[in-house]
Amino acid sequence: MSDKIIGIDLGTTFSAVGFVSEGKPRILPNGAERIIPSVVGFSPQGALLVGAPARNQYVLYPENTVRSIKRKMGTSETVALNERVYTPSEISAIILREMKRIAEMNLKDQVTRAVITVPAYFSDAARQATKDAGEIAGFTVERIINEPTAAALAYGLDRSDEQQLVAVYDLGGGTFDVSIVELNSGVVEVRASHGNTHLGGDDFDELLMNHLAERFQEEHGLDPRTERKALARLTRAAEQAKITLSSQPFVRVHEEYLMEQEGRPLHLDVEVAREQFEHLVLPLLEGTLTAFDQALSDAGLEARALDKVLFVGGSTRIPLVWELVAGHAGLEPHTEINPDEAVALGAGVQAAIIAGEPLDAILVDVTAHSLGIEVAEIAFGGLIPDRYAVVIHRNTTIPTTKAQVYSAIYPEQETVQIKVYQGESHVASENTLLGEFTFDHLKPEAPGLPPRVAVQFDLDLNGILRVSAQDRGSQRQAGVTVQAEHLPLSPAQKQAARELIQDLELEPDEHLEVLMSRARRLMEEREAGVERLNQVMQDLEDAIQEGRAEEQATLTEELTDLLYELDEE
Repeated sequence: MSDKIIGIDLGTTFSAVGFVSEGKPRILPNGAERIIPSVVGFSPQGALLVGAPARNQYVLYPENTVRSIKRKMGTSETVALNERVYTPSEISAIILREMKRIAEMNLKDQVTRAVITVPAYFSDAARQATKDAGEIAGFTVERIINEPTAAALAYGLDRSDEQQLVAVYDLGGGTFDVSIVELNSGVVEVRASHGNTHLGGDDFDELLMNHLAERFQEEHGLDPRTERKALARLTRAAEQAKITLSSQPFVRVHEEYLMEQEGRPLHLDVEVAREQFEHLVLPLLEGTLTAFDQALSDAGLEARALDKVLFVGGSTRIPLVWELVAGHAGLEPHTEINPDEAVALGAGVQAAIIAGEPLDAILVDVTAHSLGIEVAEIAFGGLIPDRYAVVIHRNTTIPTTKAQVYSAIYPEQETVQIKVYQGESHVASENTLLGEFTFDHLKPEAPGLPPRVAVQFDLDLNGILRVSAQDRGSQRQAGVTVQAEHLPLSPAQKQAARELIQDLELEPDEHLEVLMSRARRLMEEREAGVERLNQVMQDLEDAIQEGRAEEQATLTEELTDLLYELDEE
């Protein structure tokens, strides 16, 4: 079996694979693509689509396409596709299988081991769901690491031996993190992290989409957000407009036949200025500066102590982000490493370290949230319930094990309910409940004294928490761990999900034949406007005949795009 370990950035909008060869991290591409859309769908013929083909069909068949599944990781939400319901872990596993295929195509070897990244602020349940997804996809998940940490690892490799304090500002498609990191002679130590798992480019797209929808409604009296296909087209138009506004002061958004009224086509034709877009997103971006300050405070630092600010994530290309962060930190952000690729490259570095590659780098990570249990306190002669007792404080280096002893309230009490929370509020119920369990048949250590229970928290390298309890009187151990919202899947459940996903996948030859049949039919139906399609078909047939695999992959992608464009005309 291959001993190769890859690093995967499983992103909200794009994913990528990193691997270290000859001491240098690099991105493993899919033909001409270096980052792959994190989109899954089914074609009208029932073929499974992953990446660019799925993203391309979204505007035509939004009901058969899933985007931004990462935001649902660790929840009980499901998505319906092709007359079946899928969990977020299953959809993510489909994306991860595509990453596996890309890695094996590049490395010309079977790959079964991976390091997968998650946002630093991901919950325990979301981390476990990500690990499940990796195992369903056929990987042994060697490590779950935080995205800003991975990016710092990519920057820290082969850099100066001088000690540096760095802020990693990671604003991606769906999540935001900022981490304060110390780089020192190959050691990458995270001092503090803060962030928001529901803030990113998707939110900026939605704000701009709503602006466009309101302009359309003002002109035509109809709301395009009420029709799924119109909403999908508007969302795509907003995303493209956002990207254009990163380099241009104005963008014209033109969507013909967005809706119709009494058989009359209604078009959207609006010019958006960069200042308008910036006004829409400014409140969200100001929130990232608050998180920036909190991370500095948690690390016991002020902004002037920083040596660098590193930009990670595609949304950092928005000019206003640069302007705000540079002004706030007093430093110009660095983008020597492509912000879209830094996390995958860092994951590849961590994978190489685990594989035993001779790299001068050590990763020291921290937990982004405090973890503890609900307790009752006695104060002013009364009992105050719903208090939060922290067992592991946020920004504690992981892995770690912490234990605390808690007393029952009454001497005759035989049962305690242990509720495990994640968060920073002193009021337990204002934090996130990770799970709970009952410990009964307690015995006091001495007559007339309340029983005492030792609660132990074990937080592993993946940031996944396990909780146990021991009765001090009987030394009996609680036979349970945290029953979190997202339970780890059993081996049988993972195997069933793996077999389901394998059954969904068409053989590459079958998928290609479906595309080529559509192309031939289209060329027969149309006399004009198919010259490029005809050329791509000829080149593709030559590549297939001569066994040029990489060229075949690139031409297949171009064929998919051309068919999508011609279908829209």
